[in-house]
Amino acid sequence: MNSRERVTLALNHKEPDRVPFDLGTALSGIAASTVYKLRQALELDSPGTPVKVVEPFQMLGEIKPDLLEAVGLESDIVMPPMGGTMFGFPNSDWKPWTLFDGTPVLVPGLFNTDPEPDGSIVQYPGGNRSATPSARMPKDGFYFDPIVRQGPIDEARLNPEDNMEEFAELPDAVVPMLKQASDSLWDTSDKAILGAFANLSFGDAALIPGPALKHPKGIRDWTEWYVSIVSRPDYIWKVFERQCEVGLASLAKAHAAVGEKIDVLLTTATDFGMQTGPLISPKSYRQLFKPFHKAINDWVHENTTWKTYMHCCGSVVALLPDFIEAGFDILNPVQTSAAGMDPQFLKDRFGDQIVFWGGGVDTQHTLPFGTPEEVRTEVRERIRIFGPGGGFVFATIHNIQARTPVENLLAMFETVREYSAYPLR
Repeated sequence: MNSRERVTLALNHKEPDRVPFDLGTALSGIAASTVYKLRQALELDSPGTPVKVVEPFQMLGEIKPDLLEAVGLESDIVMPPMGGTMFGFPNSDWKPWTLFDGTPVLVPGLFNTDPEPDGSIVQYPGGNRSATPSARMPKDGFYFDPIVRQGPIDEARLNPEDNMEEFAELPDAVVPMLKQASDSLWDTSDKAILGAFANLSFGDAALIPGPALKHPKGIRDWTEWYVSIVSRPDYIWKVFERQCEVGLASLAKAHAAVGEKIDVLLTTATDFGMQTGPLISPKSYRQLFKPFHKAINDWVHENTTWKTYMHCCGSVVALLPDFIEAGFDILNPVQTSAAGMDPQFLKDRFGDQIVFWGGGVDTQHTLPFGTPEEVRTEVRERIRIFGPGGGFVFATIHNIQARTPVENLLAMFETVREYSAYPLR
């Protein structure tokens, strides 16, 4: 069975030959410093060989096929190359750079940083140093945090279009490149293809401050935005209404170009959960978010064969029935360390209604701080719980962090390799 067949069966709640495995897509990556240490431990590179930072917002390292081959695994999922970054500059023209911990890396040519007096470094939108910095990496930090650059809010002049600046329709010039990338991956590999080509994340906290914008307008402060869900619901609705209109137009363009040569669409990356519960009430989700999620998912299901993939961190068990009613096929990253997100409960209650893509091992506690045996035990248990009947793609719970011990990673890989074949043990 090849990867595409394997993933297709799992997404349709059937058991393939083994549990599909995802490592290295947009939300299942590895911190660049950890990739470097892993490659050194596996003797894949000579000391000092830099790792390419393929996602500079989260500082994720490139996971090459030789690494997966060295640990005896293959990832069943692939994504078309993402030409741009969260900071609005292209992933191209690579140059050397060094992480705080001394790891040698390659970063995009417009990855321009400057030190601050407190030892942190700042990043610029579009790499343009004449603009106000839009993100900061704390001293000895591992990734960037957006900087809030909220201007004075004049209630009489608030315009929902100001919060739409980064949500433009898919440019005509990008469509042929999208087609070429999907055609190439479809024709030259047997991997399942995860597409992400329309800004459909309504209210995504990572995007609210506008890290790619030189002069963000509208409501760009996180606190102000979340308060506005209650205090300015009409404004938020108009933003989402316009974003949905633009997103549907982008989807139609993309589908005309790629057809059915993708398997899964990354539909949203908005987080609705925190460690202890949902960020918003089910009532607020139903009033402001669910109608637009349903409109997007309905379009995808009526016009394509794609499955819709929702990335949503935290404790979202209270919202899961609404996510399912809104038409999401897949939930990622399945943050089992959050309140109420017990793996066995999730599988028993929702396992026949939504695919769990993630939940394979806890990247907050077990993987970085446990022993190799604790990692093996958790990975085995998650496969045993989530795997039966399909509906499961093994992935870590979001990205593998910096300073994660190499021996724990090797324990995870070894256990996935040993225990993921059906019938499960």
